Amino acid sequence: MSDALFAAAKTSIERLTTAVGRVIVGQNAVVEEVLWGLLGGGHVLLEGAPGLGKTLLVRTLAECLDLGFSRIQFTPDLMPSDVVGTNVLVLDPGARGQGGAFTLQKGPIFGQLVLADEINRATPKTQSALLEAMAEHTVTIAGTRHALEEPFTVLATENPIEMEGTYPLPEAQLDRFLLKVVVPNPTEAELCEVLARTTGRESPRAERVLTRDQVLELRALCRDIRVAEPVLRYAARLVRASDPQDPTTSPVLRKALRFGAGVRGAQSLVLAAKAAALVGGRPNVAFEDIDRVAKPVLRHRLLLSFEGEAEGRSTDAVVDLLLASVQKRPADVEAERARA
Repeated sequence: MSDALFAAAKTSIERLTTAVGRVIVGQNAVVEEVLWGLLGGGHVLLEGAPGLGKTLLVRTLAECLDLGFSRIQFTPDLMPSDVVGTNVLVLDPGARGQGGAFTLQKGPIFGQLVLADEINRATPKTQSALLEAMAEHTVTIAGTRHALEEPFTVLATENPIEMEGTYPLPEAQLDRFLLKVVVPNPTEAELCEVLARTTGRESPRAERVLTRDQVLELRALCRDIRVAEPVLRYAARLVRASDPQDPTTSPVLRKALRFGAGVRGAQSLVLAAKAAALVGGRPNVAFEDIDRVAKPVLRHRLLLSFEGEAEGRSTDAVVDLLLASVQKRPADVEAERARA
């Protein structure tokens, strides 16, 4: 793989970031983390208070990409068939009501960039309708499997403040998300810019900058990024150190955690690090890439214990403890420098 290939990929990603930035004010870290999910071929859960632009970010990203976009507004009365679709009997007009055939009426899950808005407002039965699509990129309706068109990505949003009438996502479904991105409140300067842009006669519009084939090429290139064995071992040690049952886990983490990340968490850690390296235009993953993606990858996979919650710890704070407890071995660092 040539350096020119990664330089071209970096240029394409910068064009996409610039196009999104014409509509979204600030939130640079959020935009970059969402791109990690898109390039890594995973799904992203966006969590933030109302009015922070979560839905606008997903819609803007869809406008910048030549992908099929669909939106699912989750509500308590939403049914699984409203998400995946159903077979509908279509009568033959010439048969006088005596003939007809079942035709698949596809649901909004048959998109490429799917916005699952306020996903925690639907019942667990409806939430589970997404599991097969997110894990296998297929949908089963009436015993028939239907493949979803690639690239397929679910970008879900949830509001952590208003919890009345909501259904928290089960751990098995949270684990299907490559990243959980926390959307922060804007700074004073960013808020002023939002007001200037959105209270005028016209709001800025995004332009389409990448085609479907270009997105697929970037995803394939992301998979080809090299990861040296010392970096892989570092990622594996991080995940193992999050397990309170592991004898090598530090006493502080054993006390703070009830469950840690699993195999899918380790896979997500490496994939997200590859995406971070691709955004930087680099052909290999560094230790720093693992550290950068640790919070969005692990924050929804770590379950705090009663003691951890009683001490007021957050999962992000526990990830900081995790990174501090797992040292990069000097031999690993030297080996990575030699390979770079």
